[in-house]
Amino acid sequence: MNAEISRGPVGGHERFELDALEMHGSLASPVIESMNFLNEISQRFPEALSMAAGRPYEGFFDTEDVHRHLRVFEDHLRSVHGGDEARVRRTILQYGRTKGIIHDLIAENLSVDEGIDVDPESIVVTVGCQEAMFLTLRALRRDDKDVLIAPMPCYVGATGAAELADMRVLPVRESAEGIDLDDLVRVVTEARAAGLRPRACYVVADFANPSGVTLGTQTREALIRLAEEHDFLLLEDNPYGLFHAPGSEPLPTLKSLDGDRRRVVHLGSYAKTGLPGARIGFVVADQRVGRAGADGTVLLADELAKIKSMLTVNTSPVAQAVIGGKLVANGCSLRAANVRETELYQGNLRHVLAELARNFPQDAEPCVTWNTPGGGFFVVLTVPFAVDDALLEDSARRHKVLWTPMHHFYGDGKPRHQIRLSFSYLSPAEITLGVERLAAFVREQSAAL
Repeated sequence: MNAEISRGPVGGHERFELDALEMHGSLASPVIESMNFLNEISQRFPEALSMAAGRPYEGFFDTEDVHRHLRVFEDHLRSVHGGDEARVRRTILQYGRTKGIIHDLIAENLSVDEGIDVDPESIVVTVGCQEAMFLTLRALRRDDKDVLIAPMPCYVGATGAAELADMRVLPVRESAEGIDLDDLVRVVTEARAAGLRPRACYVVADFANPSGVTLGTQTREALIRLAEEHDFLLLEDNPYGLFHAPGSEPLPTLKSLDGDRRRVVHLGSYAKTGLPGARIGFVVADQRVGRAGADGTVLLADELAKIKSMLTVNTSPVAQAVIGGKLVANGCSLRAANVRETELYQGNLRHVLAELARNFPQDAEPCVTWNTPGGGFFVVLTVPFAVDDALLEDSARRHKVLWTPMHHFYGDGKPRHQIRLSFSYLSPAEITLGVERLAAFVREQSAAL
């Protein structure tokens, strides 16, 4: 291993430094740096109002809920295990099963809320959805020919997980209606002609991060048919699907449409609907895996558990118990448990759209436009100037408002004329103030063109 040695001694010894060129290539990737940058800038400018973080609203947080949900789960275990107190304590406090201890409750939750019927043994409970993505990509990536397809712009956690798994990402165009299916076919066809193996396509069907786009039912069905025809998996990430407009009919998930074809690996998280601090996610991987020379098959979930056992050993049983208790307390329906949150997010969405219209009249300069998603956490603005991280810092320092440059969702560092606004974390008064500060920043930058 090559290393740099500093010129001056430290405590009588030469100071050893690692050579960045001999460390994993992902450490120099713009995608990997994005998450840290966005977290650090909010800490550097604590007085700036943040319309950048896609976090759940904190006004409903109550630490007593943690204790209450834990007690509910304890009672649930007593019922399941015939009052065996030693087993109850062991389940919650001891090292746990790698695939998780609330897999049966998650399966019931998916059935109640999403119409997804799966064997609990096909579920692996993970440390957030981020681990679920990494485990899946690590398992699918055999060599350099294996690639992931993703619509751009794309959630940085997905492309970042691919970087860590040494899996190349092939971009597909995204339109106002969602993933461009014609472009998807072109990318897959050209990849195979080049000797590559498209293993999976990452997609957020409901209120995608960052674009807010939702796929129509026909597009969802066509996407599954294409996956079957062109032999790749769909990695369905569904963090925002519960937060649609009250009274509107939720669209079926890709997994519920998939049926026995098993082309969809469903990635889930309770960060938005349960408790973000618990860091509980999961993956539904009911695909069969055959082994040469072996009798029968195993589930992909079992293969993912092997990797997890060497990565995080198991997901915190205490954290699982908190989420499990919330599931039990609500009849395994987090759709029902999140009525007030859904109303708040929908109200914030209406409010941010109204404030944008008030601050950026369409018949006035500068010309600023935005999309109108039906739910989720995000709105995307198009502005007259290219946006980079330096402008974000200027906005934070002088105008005291944070937002996210869209280049972070392309992974190439190239400034674009778009920014992502998050409205989930704020009160209506904060949204009003944030958009006013943003408008002052945009007018200043536009006048300098």
